[in-house]
Amino acid sequence: MPVKHDLYQDLGLSKDEVDGHRAKNPRLNALFDKYNAVDELVVSAEKAAGSDEELKKLKEKRLLVKDEIKGLLE
Repeated sequence: MPVKHDLYQDLGLSKDEVDGHRAKNPRLNALFDKYNAVDELVVSAEKAAGSDEELKKLKEKRLLVKDEIKGLLE
């Protein structure tokens, strides 16, 4: 069963820590919103058993957003 990806675990930060960073940085806040939206698309695509190529592109997009988030948090 497809499940949402746990970004907080990947980042090694708690939700409270991330929320503090998001409150101070509008760009970071927007990236988290974008990440969550793309993650929802990935979960929906996995449930629908869509094309492998579409799912791969969505996962790559999610990874790019995550990398950008990591860069802003470092």
